[in-house]
Amino acid sequence: MEKAEVALNKRERRAVFSLAGIFGLRLLGLFLVLPVFSVYAHGLKGAFEHPVLIGIAMGAYGLTQAIFQIPFGNLSDKWGRKPTIAAGLVIFAIGSVIAAQATSIEWLLIGRIVQGAGAVAAAIIALTADLVREERWTKAMAVIGITIGISFSISLVLSAPLAHWIGVSGIFWLMAVLSLLAIAVLYLVIPEAPAQFHRDAEMNPAILSTVLRDPSLLRLDFGIFSLHTGLTAIFVVLPLVLIDPAHPLLILSDQWMLYLPVMLLSFIAMLPMIIVGEAKRKLKEVFVLAIAILLASVILMALSAHNLWLIAIALFLFFVGFNVLEASLPSLVAKFCHPGAKGTATGVYTTSEFFGAFCGGLLGGLLYIPGQRNYSDIFWAVALIYGIWLVVALTMQRPRYLATRIFPLSPGAPAQQNLEERLLQLPGVAEVAVFPDEAAVYCKVDSKVYDEKAILNVLAAGWTGPARASREARRTSATAS
Repeated sequence: MEKAEVALNKRERRAVFSLAGIFGLRLLGLFLVLPVFSVYAHGLKGAFEHPVLIGIAMGAYGLTQAIFQIPFGNLSDKWGRKPTIAAGLVIFAIGSVIAAQATSIEWLLIGRIVQGAGAVAAAIIALTADLVREERWTKAMAVIGITIGISFSISLVLSAPLAHWIGVSGIFWLMAVLSLLAIAVLYLVIPEAPAQFHRDAEMNPAILSTVLRDPSLLRLDFGIFSLHTGLTAIFVVLPLVLIDPAHPLLILSDQWMLYLPVMLLSFIAMLPMIIVGEAKRKLKEVFVLAIAILLASVILMALSAHNLWLIAIALFLFFVGFNVLEASLPSLVAKFCHPGAKGTATGVYTTSEFFGAFCGGLLGGLLYIPGQRNYSDIFWAVALIYGIWLVVALTMQRPRYLATRIFPLSPGAPAQQNLEERLLQLPGVAEVAVFPDEAAVYCKVDSKVYDEKAILNVLAAGWTGPARASREARRTSATAS
């Protein structure tokens, strides 16, 4: 039987919700310009002569995010979490000011590059791990994940009205202000905590090569790369489709009327798929179905460039698939990675995501030709990428429905003989990794089967020997049952 659920205490709640807010504000600033960026960039000096720079500028933040997020995470171990996060937020604010004052596409590109260089995601996750008990780590990450999803949805809905009221340059100024407010929250609200290394939250260079050679994880890295390549490429041209002078469908300030119902309905539609995937253990089937829905949606976009209702249906399908995959991919990474490797696997995964955003902007910029309205070319290119992803996903192994549980290993206790073997004898325990330097034991367990008390009993058994420890574990399990 599993141990009773442990709730976040008051200090942890304050830390988690504040850090999730900083994460959300940071991403809100990036996502807010997504639906209006290409329209705005077309009006800048040099954009018509060098249209490829529009797409590159749109995705440029992803390139510098991919480059700097791991160094920023490592830097936070040396400088401290808060100074590193604050430095990243200042860099993001500087990039936002450059973009706000840009009068040419080149300066807008520079602003976006600087924005992305303030890569604080890894440091924020590490600080969250410092402040939250290990048994509450999953709940803390769920709060951050939900915040990211909400930020994305709010951004699509508010982007066009904000652009109408304060202009796109005003949105960039707003990003700078939000970043400075986030620094105030960082120092005034979030508690202090000593920096510690957490294998489930941080990159471990010693096992990076192992993670990069894992076929299951590489499939997921390719998946998140493909997902965000498609997203960014689509938004290079979709706003232009909606305001095309030859076939105007929806003026920029009214586009929230398209995104609001699409986002709400797609969120409602994705919930049953997520529930079936996790609760009924049909995650691979749901995962493949979501990619197929994405592929169908992009094909529909390519065929319906001049019909608002068909575009609305295509967007609804796209965000159903997108939301399901955004929720499923991190869960699959956690299921496929080895004990103690989650932080490294997640770091590679996130780097792939940001690099995908850059490649999507580059793809859209290279393919789109101003004046020729070749919107469908970009949609067909994205359809090809999603088609390849669908084939790759079909070859994916079924995930084992295992969760990582971390248990303390008393540094003062004598070393136990055959500890890993004894733990693996317990029902529901699939993998075990012991890390004396971290004074922790990482177990991959089936949450419906394993008995946490039995694991704790083995860890506390000391020198009782393998046979006796195993008997005591079985007796504890039988009593608990």
